[in-house]
Order: sequence, then structure tokens, then C-alpha cells
Amino acid sequence: MKLTLDITKSPEQNSALYYEKAKKAKRKLEGAEKALAESRKKLAQLLQKKQLDDEKAQKSAAKARDRKWFEKFRWFVSSEGMLVAGGRDATTNEIIIKKHTETGDLVFHTDMAGSPFFVVKTEGKKPGDETITEAATATASFSRAWRLGLSVLEVFHVDPDQVSKTAKSGEYMGKGAFMIYGKTNYITAELKLAIGVDSEGRVMCGPVAAIKKNCGKYAEIIQSRDKTSDTAKKIRRIIGGELDDIIAALPSGGCRVKA
Repeated sequence: MKLTLDITKSPEQNSALYYEKAKKAKRKLEGAEKALAESRKKLAQLLQKKQLDDEKAQKSAAKARDRKWFEKFRWFVSSEGMLVAGGRDATTNEIIIKKHTETGDLVFHTDMAGSPFFVVKTEGKKPGDETITEAATATASFSRAWRLGLSVLEVFHVDPDQVSKTAKSGEYMGKGAFMIYGKTNYITAELKLAIGVDSEGRVMCGPVAAIKKNCGKYAEIIQSRDKTSDTAKKIRRIIGGELDDIIAALPSGGCRVKA
């Protein structure tokens, strides 16, 4: 570092001159640091405001969108284009069977207590193997088996007329429970799920193949004890969508995004 001295001044005067310059430089540096801190604060406020505005816009879009009846339940569209809807609890199990199951549909359930009823809405068409496998996967994955950490579960499907609220003599049918009569068709289903946003902005959670087929952005999820809200925030960064809808779509018992 070079120092330029004024030979017309004494060493003390030169020293005083540089001292003044140093004080000015220090004041400029302090001013620059203060300005930088202010800029960072304003940027953080702008980013926070943008995030809040984005969330409000997403919520407004969700409210503006015409919500379908099946969005109150667990649901997805199969790889073959068939709607598959299931109960979230005893009350919605009761509703899905009593109000939204018709002749020609296919009903899925398991022998495990606390399992949902899922229904394939066939609309007069015959569901193929892909839809049947995917409906079984959803039934297993949204059952208590997910929380227990099981990898597979036996799932059966029957016709709607085999599902009845009439109990056998001496037995009682509680809310969300039904008697199954006749032959049951069993499938060994894997517990595998993904979550994505479809072309209409709806959050859809279901079997991986179905979500890949129907959603532009998606994330695969696996069993975990991670907090659902934390996982939902990570998922939103990947697929977008409304946080409340993501949380509602995820299986009970915890999950995390597959690496």
C-alpha cells in the first residue's frame, strides 16, 4: 500500500490529513452497510409480501374453481381415466357407499379395522387391470397399514349389491361399517403413493402410475414419521397447489418425499 505525503506539510499535518480521510471512509462504509441492511430488509419484506400474495391468489383460485363432489373424499383418476373415490373416516365411508355407489361400480375394502372403502366409478364401462390394481393400492395405502409401516396388504373388491348395512343376527353395524356378502376377489396391493396437481389445479393423491399419468408435476411419497405439515410444505415447493389441500390429501400417520 502506497502513501502519498505532502512535502509542504509537516508529518503531523500529513498524519492528520490521513486521519480525516480514514474517518470519512469509515463513515462511508458505515453508510453503505446501513444502506445494504435496509435493502436486505426491504427485499425480505417484498419476498414475504409476494409469498402472501401468491398464497392468497392460490386460495382465491381454489375458491373460484367449481369443486366437485369427490373432492370431499380421498380420490384420484386412474391411468385408464376412471374416477376412484374413498372414505376418509367412518362418516365418509358411510356417505361414499350410501350416496355415491351405483350398480356397475366396484367396491374395494380390506379385512383390517380402520380401512377405507374405495369405489371405482365405472359409468357403465368395465375397469381394466390397471384401474383395479390402482384402486387396491389406494385402499391399502390409505388404511391403517400405512401408519403401521406395512409394505403390502390384502385388498378385496366386490359388486355394490354385495355391500349391505344389514347385520347378521346378533351383530351390530356401526357408522362406516358394512357387511360383505358373497364371493370376494382378493389382490395383494403394495403401499405406494404419489401426489400431484391435475390440469384443473386440483391436488390429487393416489397410486404412482395414476398420478404420473394425470399430473404435470408430482412427488412420490413414502412412509415416515415426519410431521405432515413439514412434508406438505416441501411438496408444495415441488408441485405448487394450496397447502391445506396437500395436507388433506396426504395419508394419515406421516410421510416424506421420496429421495
